Amino acid sequence: MSRFNIRRFGLRLLVVASAAMAVAACAVPNAPRYPIHPITNLPGEAAPPPAATTPYEAPPPSSTPAPSTEIESSPLPPPAASSPPPAAGPAPIEPPPAAPARVTPGATYVIVAGDTLSGVSRRFQTPVQTLIDLNGLGPRGGLQIGQNLILPDSAVDTGRDPYATGASPVGVLVADADLPPPPPPPPPSGNPPAPPPSSVPVTNTPAPDAEAAGLFDWPVRGDIVRRFGSAGMGLRNDGINIGAPEGEPVRAAAAGRVAYVGDDLPGLGRTVVIIHRDGWRTAYSHLGSISVAAEANVRQGDVIGTVGTTAGDGRPSIHFETRRMEGDQPLAIDPLTVLPR
Repeated sequence: MSRFNIRRFGLRLLVVASAAMAVAACAVPNAPRYPIHPITNLPGEAAPPPAATTPYEAPPPSSTPAPSTEIESSPLPPPAASSPPPAAGPAPIEPPPAAPARVTPGATYVIVAGDTLSGVSRRFQTPVQTLIDLNGLGPRGGLQIGQNLILPDSAVDTGRDPYATGASPVGVLVADADLPPPPPPPPPSGNPPAPPPSSVPVTNTPAPDAEAAGLFDWPVRGDIVRRFGSAGMGLRNDGINIGAPEGEPVRAAAAGRVAYVGDDLPGLGRTVVIIHRDGWRTAYSHLGSISVAAEANVRQGDVIGTVGTTAGDGRPSIHFETRRMEGDQPLAIDPLTVLPR
């Protein structure tokens, strides 16, 4: 072989060897070639002896006794009876609350002149609000003569009231049915006396006529402590309250006949009602004393009583009303429009 061929062959071997060494240097082993965990209990090696433990010894008993205190005890209460757990299933449905009892309508009462809602309420033992609800009355509870007022089925007729004097309706339970109903306190003429200031008038007040301006005189002179008209809270004063010294004489405002004397009208105290000509009436309430009798004829200026202290004005006073008949109804007129200035 020539020297040139030998040199080429040796150069080729050198290149191949270099490439093999590069490949071997870049290769990454798949697993370590040495252990990574400590090796124990190799074959033929004895296991290490277990660590020595010291047995537990109880401390010697103390010669000093431990302190002790007696504890008072009481027996526990017996366990409460427990109800069995509810069976699995849907929760029970609670019934809705019971609706309030409704008032059952009953018979009807016919309103007559002088009736008021409070008078009907007392006579038939029925709350005023129940009467308003059953009859669809307004907030003032106004009534009309001849109106059929529905009563609840539970109504009881206790007899005529000064402000509910109509006939007992058919179908209503009457208290003490074996006894005749008591006579009404209105005057013999059949016209009821003036209702108390707190009563609600049946209709609106008409204007007075010119003749009445000279018919009346003052029953007593004094300050006007309450005026005619609305008194607030749905109340109404159907007259005027005149303040005067206690015991001052009260005189008839006009000539006429005494129709009523008494103190059984609610809220009016001692009262005198006088009937005058042309359908006029006057009422004198909260008197300290009365000096006339029913059916007596009086002249204008005659003493009929004295000033009292029951009107609730904070001072002695009387309540004075003037009313004019319109048909069967006595309508309240402001006394200041018919009294002299």
